[in-house]
Amino acid sequence: MPASPATPTLAPAHITAVLRILVLSTFVVLLNETIMVNAIPRLMREFEVTAAAAGWLSTSFMLTMAVVIPVTGWFLQRVTTRTAFSLAMALFLAGTALAAAAPAFPVLLAARVIQAGGTAVMMPLLMTTLMTLVPPHDRGRVMGNITLVISVAPALGPAVSGVLLQLGSWRLLFLAVLPIAGAMAVFGRSRLVNIGEPQAVPIDWVSVPLAAAGFGSLVYGLSGLGAGDAAHAVLSPPAMTLAGAVLVGLFVWRQLALQRSSTPLLDLRALTSRHFSVALALMCLSFMALMGAFVLLPIYLQEVLGLTSLQTGLLLIPGGLTMGLLGPQVGKLYDRFGAPRLVVPGAVLTALCLALFALTGEQTSPWLVLALHVVLSAGMAFVFTPVFTSGLSVLPPHLYPHGSAILGSLQQVAAAAGTALVISVMTGHAATAAADGAGATGALATGVRWGFGIGAVLGTAAVLIALLVRTPPAPQQPAEPEAQDEDGTTTNKTAPTPG
Repeated sequence: MPASPATPTLAPAHITAVLRILVLSTFVVLLNETIMVNAIPRLMREFEVTAAAAGWLSTSFMLTMAVVIPVTGWFLQRVTTRTAFSLAMALFLAGTALAAAAPAFPVLLAARVIQAGGTAVMMPLLMTTLMTLVPPHDRGRVMGNITLVISVAPALGPAVSGVLLQLGSWRLLFLAVLPIAGAMAVFGRSRLVNIGEPQAVPIDWVSVPLAAAGFGSLVYGLSGLGAGDAAHAVLSPPAMTLAGAVLVGLFVWRQLALQRSSTPLLDLRALTSRHFSVALALMCLSFMALMGAFVLLPIYLQEVLGLTSLQTGLLLIPGGLTMGLLGPQVGKLYDRFGAPRLVVPGAVLTALCLALFALTGEQTSPWLVLALHVVLSAGMAFVFTPVFTSGLSVLPPHLYPHGSAILGSLQQVAAAAGTALVISVMTGHAATAAADGAGATGALATGVRWGFGIGAVLGTAAVLIALLVRTPPAPQQPAEPEAQDEDGTTTNKTAPTPG
């Protein structure tokens, strides 16, 4: 998103069209973050690679997101809306086409990296555009609609892949997405308008490699900590985690120094807002718990309860749909009641469901798991929509791109940390149970329960943070801003309320 500090006013139809294009496009690209989960066994056989190597098809996606997102705060200020959208969709389409035709595993891995590069631009672009276009009194409702993208797309990934894999080759995972993404790219390019004016913001070339190496190493290290072969990895996950933390610390120090004399790559002054910092902390804890549950549930359903990958995907669909369908309603409630009345009950419900998951076992009914997953998803819906809205709303317009980038970067770190934590706990306790004489399934069930227990602890910590959430006052917006239509002409219109 371009970074004119002024908030552009467009006709309601224009705002609706812009947001709809970005929401649908972001949905398509985010779906691919988790679409490879069910395909890993088949890819292991076809390309003759290990499970750890095949797992990199998902890890590399998350790793690329963590590397690219910190730079988007600067990038979205430098280019127009249409340029950012076109680049993101071009990268995603190129990666998808390459993946569909990949003759060897390294080519498929490279294609996933290219895909992720486009996805990393789309999410901050969507969030920044929303915060710039939508007036404060209506942001909760619109952010609720965007919850459909943030929550439903990754949740539906395993289900979609399960269905497509039943129909044919793993290449269908990409061939089915390619025409849809292509149509969105063409339609979006023709209908999008440029919001605000790009600014010639200088870039600090020291910060770029620090951000890439720091966030990349941190996510790589955290992702590898829970792996069964972590001790034999070429790059030690604990060492990479430590190195990543040090480099991220240097990156932060560099940004703080640049804030005093010039323009930082990622403006950390957003963190000086108490509202934003509290929302960020709550989002990280909640995302750690959610990603932990996402990782544990397929393992539990398939390896303990004996469900197929397709049955697992179908069982998880209602939860994803619940979170998405509740998003718009929660958004409307946020506009009416504010954040605390929604976030605290949502966090309590989430922690309670994770605690109940920790009591499941080999005889637990899949229908009970389905019900718990739906309730867990409902609790998350009451957390995410108000947190995203209240956290970003307090920032001044020129910090929207940076706030979105900070949010996206730490979201990837939280996802990696949550996954590593629950997998490490699950693996350790499963090994202990096996050593005590438990069967393979019983030992794994024990490990899964302990993993969910860690999720419950994270959920309880999120409840404590939720008690600090407040609905912030909206910043004052400048009057009579400008926006550019497709032909580059400037328009001034009355303030809209998007439909």
